[in-house]
Amino acid sequence: MFVIFGATGHVGRASATALRRAGHQVRAVVRDATQAEALAAIGCEIAIADLNDPQLVARAIDGAQAVQWLCPVPGAHDDLAAAMRRIVDAGVAALRISAPPRLLALSDYGAEHADGTGITTLFHYLETQLRTVASSLILLRAAEHMQNWARVLPVALGRGALPSLHDPLDKLFPTVAAQDVGELAAQLLLDEGPSRATPRVVSIEGKERVSALDVARTLEELSGRPVIAHRVPRDEWSAVLRGAGLGERHAQLIVDLYDAHNAGRIDVEANISERRFGATTLRQVLRALLSGVAGAAAAAR
Repeated sequence: MFVIFGATGHVGRASATALRRAGHQVRAVVRDATQAEALAAIGCEIAIADLNDPQLVARAIDGAQAVQWLCPVPGAHDDLAAAMRRIVDAGVAALRISAPPRLLALSDYGAEHADGTGITTLFHYLETQLRTVASSLILLRAAEHMQNWARVLPVALGRGALPSLHDPLDKLFPTVAAQDVGELAAQLLLDEGPSRATPRVVSIEGKERVSALDVARTLEELSGRPVIAHRVPRDEWSAVLRGAGLGERHAQLIVDLYDAHNAGRIDVEANISERRFGATTLRQVLRALLSGVAGAAAAAR
């Protein structure tokens, strides 16, 4: 039995689908039954668990040969960092109660740094705490997800300006399609090769690094509308993020993250030997996102 947390997201759904396609039993952990229909349709067993409750999480992972752990970023909380640490602590407590033979944690580029990387420091905390669990541990660190550009598509298409915190606009940065992360995670969970040192740290990014200029140019080509990349001035970041609905502490974590990004600290760790590269291109992801925007607009009419 493979247990997948975060199974309703892009990464978890891709992992669950790949494992089911290979004929394996999958238990998808969701927060409420309304999220379960699509997962049940592909043959997943459904477990409902509050991730802040170690007993419920332990019950969800009982009998698992492998667990894929995704700690959600609880953006609705006033103190996001404290809320995420509580989820990590509850999950670690549960994993100590019922440690699976194999545990894969989804993490981020830059998670090797203990401080100075904003929201990514929470993934450092996650990795540090999971090292205390008696499982064979795989840390899968992914670059920035291409799907994150969905958040600014309405602005880019409506105003013709793609806002970016990446500076300078022509700076190449690592990015990856979420489905490639999920499919690699499934492969790693199934990997029965020779035993390796634990934790096993694996990185994944797309085959080509991109810039904000590349994203704007690709959106323009796909949409047929003019789109120009716009560098958001550093002193406006916090206000822009607050205007997008983020709380003050959440916004500061993102500001600190992009300061680290622009300084080159959010990248693949220098000594990682297991580097993987996803096959999905930025163009493919943006085309799918634009199709979703068009479909939503048609449904609203």
